[in-house]
Amino acid sequence: MAQVTTHFDKIDSLVGQKLGTSGWMTVDQARVDKFAEATGDFQWIHVDPERAEKEFPAGGTIAHGYLTLSLLPTLMSEILKVEGVGHGINYGSNKVRFTNMVKVGSRVRAHQTLKNVQQRPDGSKQMTYEITIEVEGQDRPALVAETLGLMYPGEGYSLSKD
Repeated sequence: MAQVTTHFDKIDSLVGQKLGTSGWMTVDQARVDKFAEATGDFQWIHVDPERAEKEFPAGGTIAHGYLTLSLLPTLMSEILKVEGVGHGINYGSNKVRFTNMVKVGSRVRAHQTLKNVQQRPDGSKQMTYEITIEVEGQDRPALVAETLGLMYPGEGYSLSKD
């Protein structure tokens, strides 16, 4: 469930605000294996639990950094609900840093802040978010990113899980 609900026309009022925190998500080996299959990244630190337990300092397998990044749409949809949106698209990232490992079996959640909203000539709005992915029980986050998204006005699509 989204913690903050707003409308496309009023999103600007949230600039500078910490929007909230998603629920916890467990990163299990099945998710890591599916990501490896989708990306072709089969490095043993991700997909070989027995070897990683013996040879890797983390004591087990870890999620791919880009898997952690790929969780952003799901986690962000739990934080912010924007109504009056025809469609939205990812526009990129200004900064992405993988600052800690996500050991398989760990739980993660996102913290989201709206840094900027820029009105574009085509009627869309460019959103700049700061997102931090926290690992349960860890002081240092797994990911810190500044992401960009575009929202276009319209009806029939809501940027949330609802």
